[in-house]
Parts: sequence; structure tokens; C-alpha cells
Amino acid sequence: MGAAPKTKVSRHRRGNRRQNQRLTAPTLVLCNNCGLLMRAHHVCKSCGFYRQRQVVVMVAKNAEA
Repeated sequence: MGAAPKTKVSRHRRGNRRQNQRLTAPTLVLCNNCGLLMRAHHVCKSCGFYRQRQVVVMVAKNAEA
């Protein structure tokens, strides 16, 4: 014998089980250095600062190419 359900699972019970599987948007905060939106507790992708310190040296992109 297999693991077969004895009764049908209702739409309400199925939906309650699946309600925690939804995706959530990442938390965005303003960068203290450049003012752009960045993910909380992550290095800013535009300026390389994290907690008022520069931890990544950003290279300027050339517009000649």
C-alpha cells in the first residue's frame, strides 16, 4: 500500500498550506554615501560603501567604447 490520502484536501486547507511559499521583495534602504537604493546589510553596488566605509574600490566606466 502507498501513502494515499483518505479524504480530499479542500481548496482552503491547500491554500493555507501554500501561503508561506510566496516570494517577498528584498528590503531596500537608502545608501548613506550616494543616496541610491541598495539592499539592507549589503555593499552598495554604485559606490562600494558599507556602513560609512568604502570596502570595494569602484572603477569608473569609460564611455568611449
